[in-house]
Amino acid sequence: MRDKADGNDCVIALDVGGTSMKGALLGRDLKALRTVRGATPRRAGPDAVIAEICAVLRDLDRDAATRGLRVQGAGVVVPGIVDEETGTAVYSANLGWRDLPLAALLEGTSGLPVALGHDVRAGGVAECRLGAARGAQDVWFVPIGTGISAAVFCDGRPVRAHGYAGELGHVVVEPGGEPCACGARGCLETAASAAAISSAYSARSGRRVEGAAAVAARLAQGDPDARAVWDRAVEALATALATATTLFAPEVVVLGGGLAEAGGPLLDPLRASLARRLTFQRRPELVLAALGDMAGCLGAGLAAWHAADGAGSPQRLPETPWAATS
Repeated sequence: MRDKADGNDCVIALDVGGTSMKGALLGRDLKALRTVRGATPRRAGPDAVIAEICAVLRDLDRDAATRGLRVQGAGVVVPGIVDEETGTAVYSANLGWRDLPLAALLEGTSGLPVALGHDVRAGGVAECRLGAARGAQDVWFVPIGTGISAAVFCDGRPVRAHGYAGELGHVVVEPGGEPCACGARGCLETAASAAAISSAYSARSGRRVEGAAAVAARLAQGDPDARAVWDRAVEALATALATATTLFAPEVVVLGGGLAEAGGPLLDPLRASLARRLTFQRRPELVLAALGDMAGCLGAGLAAWHAADGAGSPQRLPETPWAATS
């Protein structure tokens, strides 16, 4: 830990995605003093990704110094399977690493204390503390983009299982269905991810589209092919969420990612389809994420402040996890 934090201090937050990175200097109030965005050089290999992460950390650290601020630490969140307790990036198909002691590598290169986290869990923490699920204790945060994952919170505690928990996208919703990149068939990602929706529409209609937003636009125009693809995705999501509801009884399910930007055309039929599947279960409130694409970055900042305050890795989510703990 660096010198005890005061009003002139900040943390660095960095959300590393498969295609882009978002970084920020965050004060204790979590207001961004500076933000940066850039591409993730994943096609250049894992070493290039690590080098770019280090470059961004150093750049933000230097910028803090020019502002008269002291950086108390950094929070870095990445996709894949992440073991926060050991600071290990266990596996990431997108970024090409396995069993990588990423926190130690970044600390050695940047000279900063680094709290390593999972991008979706970090986003979920931010939505629980600052966003759409504020005040709830049993929450699923489900970002739907190129893939589908989930952050799971039960009784205010994040469910980690050494990084393996929350792989909602690989719940089988269509047994014997399309092959999934994970090696199984009929996973939720093959029917309801943004990539699957655009691919299915192109195959069905013979008209190539880029992204689920284009399918949503055609849905609004009454396109029957868009309707068929969209309905399939909604039913798949409802099937997976019914399983999650039965097993974990969330109060709130927060939907994020690019697909959630569709708003009512996604939420309304999904609520109805999920309701048809539930009998005795506690029915969760389905809401849209409130923090947009900054959720992961804010979650990284929360983790950095938590570590800077000497709290270590949180086993429970306090009401204000960035505040000093006694």
